[in-house]
Amino acid sequence: MNLEALLRDLIAEDPVRMHILHAVREVNLPDSWVAAGCVRSLVWDHLHQRVSSPLPKDIDVIWFDKAAISAQTDLALEAKLATLCSGLNGSWSVKNQARMHQRNADLPYESSADAMAHWPETATAVGVRLDQRGAIEVSAPLGLEDLFALNVRPTARFESDKYAVFLERVRSKRWLKIWPKLTLLTQG
Repeated sequence: MNLEALLRDLIAEDPVRMHILHAVREVNLPDSWVAAGCVRSLVWDHLHQRVSSPLPKDIDVIWFDKAAISAQTDLALEAKLATLCSGLNGSWSVKNQARMHQRNADLPYESSADAMAHWPETATAVGVRLDQRGAIEVSAPLGLEDLFALNVRPTARFESDKYAVFLERVRSKRWLKIWPKLTLLTQG
């Protein structure tokens, strides 16, 4: 089974997520992706045989531009996206990944995909976008296998010195209650 094709089909069949992708493409940010929960929740809901997949509280948009690292730029982009996509139940969370390494105590990231590879869970490190022709592109630097296998696995950094952060995220987000078929893959 081609997991990337399946993900593209799931996104294409969701009119709300397609509307989001069109809005993000219109803003025209370099190396930009709709990522994390907006993608992950859709897949997990599908695998739990739920008819609809509500948006998460935050609609994560990541982008990468070393020349525009001001947090104020991200706030202005959130306002612009809110105008383009009014009526969504979620709020926008736009983050230029060129500065996020500072918050995460990592070395500087080289791209949005590099930043995603440093996120806490493998299943969350997935982004989608529309190209100029309207085709859905997928960025999954850690693969799609854990996402579609319903595995919640920490990334390498979160297996060691940030393991407590990983566990707290799983607990606070209540993923195992919302999606009971998930398997938490923990240390040892």
